[in-house]
Parts: sequence; structure tokens; C-alpha cells
Amino acid sequence: MLGVFRSGYYAWENRPTSSRDIENQVLKEQIKTIHKKKRQTYGCRKMTQELRRSGKLVNHKRIERIMRQEGIQSKLAKKYKATTNSNHHLPVAENLLNRQFTADKPNQKMVSDITYLWTDEGWLYIAAVMDLYGQKIVGLSMGERMTKNLVINALESACMRVRPPRGVVIHSDRGSQYCSNDYQNLINRHGFICSMSRKGNCWDNAPMESFWGK
Repeated sequence: MLGVFRSGYYAWENRPTSSRDIENQVLKEQIKTIHKKKRQTYGCRKMTQELRRSGKLVNHKRIERIMRQEGIQSKLAKKYKATTNSNHHLPVAENLLNRQFTADKPNQKMVSDITYLWTDEGWLYIAAVMDLYGQKIVGLSMGERMTKNLVINALESACMRVRPPRGVVIHSDRGSQYCSNDYQNLINRHGFICSMSRKGNCWDNAPMESFWGK
């Protein structure tokens, strides 16, 4: 059935296990352990990086071959939709911008929003501030958590970069980060005029939605 000589078959069967095969067997067990620990989310490249961090100098093609032989596959990360929380009891500003997204000059109208990005280390949250004159990003902040500090840092970044005068309209959604006392105090300190979208209406902040590609 195998198409080989009997003597050749028994010679192969009695051959001592090579050091390469022993290494592969050890790698299989390590890969299975990591696969279970990481909730089956690691592909061959992430698996290789994890093994290298533990001191194993291995090639990703070798890991790919072992994972394929053992039927080990990564599960696709569950699509995750992060949104700001508008179910709170903090004061909410009126929609003063009212979808008037054109500006005659810089530092006249600004909009801000939060988005998220999947990375090798998990979800990364990004807050940005856009000047509607030319739709240019003037403030940016990134972090592992979607907190009020994320939007505060983005606005402080914009203030340091363009030094807006008092009276600039700053528009956002009505999430708890933007309604927080610390963020509102920052707005008042720099003389911004606060504007917020209507509840559940993403088109009130359309330029940012378009910029994120939503």
C-alpha cells in the first residue's frame, strides 16, 4: 500500500528520533499552550513573536507549518463597536453648530470625536480635533482606554499647536467624556463655545465621521 520495500519501512520505523523532530514536538506543546492562553486568537506571526519573547529563535514559516499540521488556527477577532456613552446625567450643550460645516478662516469652528483601532496589543482609542477650515486635524490623542483624559489631551494638543483665540466653536457628540467637568473646565479656560450633537444623530458630526471612514 505504501509503495516501499518491507526492509525500508522497518528501517524507517526503527530509526531513532532526530533532534529536529524532538524540537518540533516541544514547539507543538508550547504552541498549544499559547494558543489556549491567548484564547485562540494568535496566528503564526504572533505565535512566532511570543515564542521569540520566551527565548525560542524560530522562523515563522516553521511555526506556520507546525500549526497547519496540528490544525491550529487563529479565530478572527470579534468585530467590536466602541461608542461614547450618552446615557448619563451630566449637562449637555445645545447643537450650536447645527451642521454648518463650512468655515471662512482657521480657528473658527472645530469638531472632535473618538474612534478605535485593533492592534497587536488590543484595542487602541484615538481622539482627534479637526479645524473645519480645510478639515485639518489639529489635535490628536491615543490611549488604551476611552476616558475623559483621551479627549482632554486631544484638545490640549490642538491648543498648543494652533493657539486658538477665544470664541471658537468646538463641537462633539454628547458622550460622557465630552460632558465631564474636567473637559468642560478646559473648554471654559480656553474660551471655547461648546456645541454637541443631538442624541443618536451621527450626521451632526459628519466631518469627523467621514474622516474616520465610518
